Formats: sequence, structure tokens, C-alpha cells
Amino acid sequence: MTLTVEPRGAARWLLHALFAALLALVALDAARAQLRVEVTGVGSDQFPLAVASFQREAQLPEPVDEIIRANLQRAGLFRLVDPGGEALATDARVDHGQWKARGANALVVGSVARLPDGRFDVRFRLWDTVKQAQLDAASFTASTAELRLSAHRISDRIHQSLTGERGVFATRIAYVVAQGRNAFELQIADADGGNAQTALRSREPIMSPTWSPDGTQLAYVSFETGKPVVYVHTLATGQRRAAANFRGSNSAPAWSPDGRLLAVALTLSGTTQIYTIDAQRPSTPRRLTNSGAIDTEPVWSADGRLIYFTSDRGGSPQIYRMAPDGSAVQRITFNGDYAVSPRISPDGRTLAFVARRNGRFQVHTLDLASGAEIAITDTVADESPSFAPNGRLLLYATEFNGRGILASASTDARVRTRLSGPVGDVREPTWGPFIP
Repeated sequence: MTLTVEPRGAARWLLHALFAALLALVALDAARAQLRVEVTGVGSDQFPLAVASFQREAQLPEPVDEIIRANLQRAGLFRLVDPGGEALATDARVDHGQWKARGANALVVGSVARLPDGRFDVRFRLWDTVKQAQLDAASFTASTAELRLSAHRISDRIHQSLTGERGVFATRIAYVVAQGRNAFELQIADADGGNAQTALRSREPIMSPTWSPDGTQLAYVSFETGKPVVYVHTLATGQRRAAANFRGSNSAPAWSPDGRLLAVALTLSGTTQIYTIDAQRPSTPRRLTNSGAIDTEPVWSADGRLIYFTSDRGGSPQIYRMAPDGSAVQRITFNGDYAVSPRISPDGRTLAFVARRNGRFQVHTLDLASGAEIAITDTVADESPSFAPNGRLLLYATEFNGRGILASASTDARVRTRLSGPVGDVREPTWGPFIP
């Protein structure tokens, strides 16, 4: 069997199969960058909302009200109404008619005050200006380092109060940054790209990071020993161990929903096949697939009843699924001759993947019940889609102005954003779980 090297959108498939992505990663020569959010699309039927400037005593280390506005704008569900320059605290008298006349059906007011111990008291109140009723209110005590998290938590509460769905602003993302030909970093950041921290630096490529279900660990592939090895990394301590270091290639880790197992792609049989191993201690791999083709990129459904994966057993890469013991294999994608990188939504209803159509590699979604397919992105070199934990957004890697960046899109394809910095090459994103 012969595989043809495709553009960057196919990199993950070829990487797990024949190490082709090693060449692509080594060829990168870009600098480290802080991610910046830019909304490139807007949705319809947006809820009109104003976030007034928070009352504050002095300049703050983090602009809480600005972070809240940026979060809600990025969600694509809200139309932000200009609040003007006046600051309104939580105890301020609100003229509901005035705000309704400005076009705001809801209003957020708040304050940030420094406490004697150096921490901050952060308060907010959410008003329904139509019904002239309070919808939500809360206060947080935060250190300087926790101010951003407080802003994200307030954003989540606003999102849930106005939509009935849990927001994802307080969650985290992980991704790989190439800082030169021999410098790679695994970074973790807030969902908006802020507060980036480096979990691992390496002179060799890092790929396929994936969060444990409880958000305390990352599994990923590193080439630091000269071949691909799967590691499990505990974020709080920085400790890690080789989870899959068997003969040949070890790649494409995916956590089971209970965190006990990792599905991995190994070449123990000569071709890449899917196995499971114990996630926390050395174990003998249990083989799930037994095809003569390349089977890779496994991902578990949230209920643990299915594993989706990529295989070219039908002559070209397509998405399949099977039971966790490897039985009941079923092909899922049929439209087109190329579909890779499956990801299943938290509710199990929607499959996201990268498809090649007319030479473009774009993120698509497939409604598993109806078979309806949607092109989510309008770019040409997309890879590595990852669902937000509420299932409303997809994070993915793409190219912009000749370099790799991260982007997100709503699952109805109406809202798109770019997360980018002034320089740098970023890829391999994965969205973390809800934080308790």
C-alpha cells in the first residue's frame, strides 16, 4: 500500500501512520506568541447585552470587565451594546428604561475592590432590563493571579443565566508551539488564550496532547527519545511517565471517560493498529483492531460505549467506530474520499472531523442521527478539531498568513474566531473539561 503525502490538513493522518508530520514539524521556524482573539464571523439572533465598566479604586492587574466583554463576544450568542464610559457598581441604581432604550435587554454591573490582605473583592449583578428583575449576582475573593479566573467565572454565569447552557470560559486549552527548528513547547492557557503556561519544553516534536477526564493530566506524544512515545503528564507536579513505549511507533493517545484506560495506536504488528493500555501504570497492550490497513486516531464517546477511529481499510482514510472490545466495526463517513481526525461531541450526537473537498482540508460535522453534514470552516488547511465541553464550539488548528494558528467556530458554522499572536506557529489544540 502506498500513501501520498498531502498538504498540512492531512498531517495528523500521515503522522500517526508513517511519521510524515515529523518532517512538517521540524521544518517550522517560528517564535513564541501569546494568543489573541479576533472574531471573524457573527451569528444571527444574538441577545443584546451591555456590560458596564466595573467600579474600581485604581488600575487593576487584569481588566475584569474587558475580559467579560471579550468572552461573551467570542461566544457568538450575544450582541454587545456600547455601555458608555460610566462605571456602575453592583449597588448602583439602574435605570432599566434607559438601558432598554439603548437596545440592551440585559445589563451587567460590577465592582473590583482591593482588600486589606492584598486580595480583591469581585462582585457582579446581572439585570433583565425588560422585566426589570435581577437574574443573577455573586461575589468572589481573588488573588491577583485569580482575577482572570473570576472574570471567566462571571462570564460563565452570565452565559448560563441568559442561554440555559453552561459556559466554557473558565476551562483551559492545550496546544503545541514551535519556537524554531529544534524548540517545541506544550502550553496550557485559558480558553481565551490568556495566562499561557509552558508544561513541557523539548528539542524534539510534541504532538497529540489530550486531557484526562478530570483535567489533572495530559497525555501526549514526544519524539525526545528518537521515536514517538506516549507520556502521561501530571500538571500540578510536572511529573510524567512513559505510558506507551513499545517497539515501533506509539501514538494517538485517547482517554477513556473514566480515566482508567488509554486507547493508543501502536505498530507492534507491523502496521498501525489500535490498542488499549492502563492509563496509570505499565500494562500489556490489548489489541482492538485486526485489519491489514492503518487504524489510528481513536477517540472514545462520552458514555464509553464506542470508540471512533480513522482507517484506510476501505481504500482511503475514513471514520469508523467500534465497541470498546473491538467488535461491531462500522463505517461512519461516506461523503468524499478523505476523512480523518474524528472527535465526538459531549452528547454523542455529532461527529467532527477533517475532510478534503476540492483540495481543501476543512472541519466538518456530521449529525449521526440524520446524516446531515456541515462544513464548519472556510479555511483550507485545518486540522485537529476539539469540542468545547458544552459542545457549542470547536477549537482547531489552521493557517493564516502562512503560519499555524488556532481558531474556533460554533457548531452551527455561524461564528468563527481566530486565536493568534503577532508571531509564532501554533497547532495540535485540545480543549479541556469543565473545571469543578
